Order: sequence, then structure tokens, then C-alpha cells
Amino acid sequence: MRISDLRERLTLSFGAGSDFPVDIAISELGSKTVNEALAVGLEADEIWKAVCKAHPKETAKYKY
Repeated sequence: MRISDLRERLTLSFGAGSDFPVDIAISELGSKTVNEALAVGLEADEIWKAVCKAHPKETAKYKY
């Protein structure tokens, strides 16, 4: 998965202009936000899977 695909799925799941990638830390990512996880080099698909696991209701439509 490309980072642009990750960002698109986040927008579709949480809405345009959402602060989710900046504000919400995810335990599966070592308590990092999406942006922090990207900055340390985690793969976009790993991040998306962690987001799906932590927020199944919001991501169900775009899960995989």
C-alpha cells in the first residue's frame, strides 16, 4: 500500500480534515500516531491494519 492510499482510506473513514493522523495514538503502533509511525518508517499497510484493528467500526467499509 502506498502512503497516498493510506491517507485516502483515513479520509474516507474519518472524514476530510480529520485530525486523526496527528492526534490519535494507536497501541499497535507503539502508542504512535499515524504520522509518527510514518516518520519512523513503518509501512503504510502495517499502519492501516493497526488502525482497522483499533477502530473497526469506522474502517469496516475500507478495511482491506
